Amino acid sequence: MGVEGCTKCIKYMLFFFNFIFWLAGGVILGVALWLRHDPQTSSLLGLEFDGAQAPSTFYISVHILIAVGAVMMVVGFLGCYGAIQESQCLLGTFFACLVILFACEVAAGIWGFMHKDTVSKEMINFYDSVYDKAITSTIVEQEKKQAASSVLTVFHETLDCCGKGQGTAFLTRITDTLGVTNLCPKGTTTSCHDRIQELFSDKIYLIGIAALVVAVIMIFEMIFSMVLCCGIRNSPVY
Repeated sequence: MGVEGCTKCIKYMLFFFNFIFWLAGGVILGVALWLRHDPQTSSLLGLEFDGAQAPSTFYISVHILIAVGAVMMVVGFLGCYGAIQESQCLLGTFFACLVILFACEVAAGIWGFMHKDTVSKEMINFYDSVYDKAITSTIVEQEKKQAASSVLTVFHETLDCCGKGQGTAFLTRITDTLGVTNLCPKGTTTSCHDRIQELFSDKIYLIGIAALVVAVIMIFEMIFSMVLCCGIRNSPVY
């Protein structure tokens, strides 16, 4: 037979929350894969100049998110099956997995909060170094200047921006007009610093919102799984 009364209600509530948890895992996995293969971020983070690769700190959080999404789907299925079967062993394993996941999520959240501006700053510094090399390179350094210009063109076309600020954008437009450089898309005056911050800040906030929603679901699931486990243990019928 099985549990009765309020415990039976808890059983179906746990199944419902686990189903939501499983769906959330699928959504997070999908979002993480989209962030990993998004054309804008992929084209920028894949750049290389003078032996230096574009900063890949952003991908650390994305790869963590991919792993979390995949594990959530497995754990969600385990929780659903354990609730329906009223198995103390499966529910205990499910609870242990949730505790580990929750601890990892808190640790990742703290790391993300401490480094929320790091991704943008690293990419801006990379852009500035390439920009300076493209503008200041002499005739002798034509090869490096050409390589820098190619990298800058990817930045400018991907983000529809130009320069480190309004002043540098204006300067680059003059050098483009004179034929010294060919860097900025026509009609663009937006600073690349602003565009880079917008691009990565929006995606970091998206990761944060997803993590917060999952954390709330996990707290409810831990409570329900323990209540159900205790109810199964104290139930006179099995």
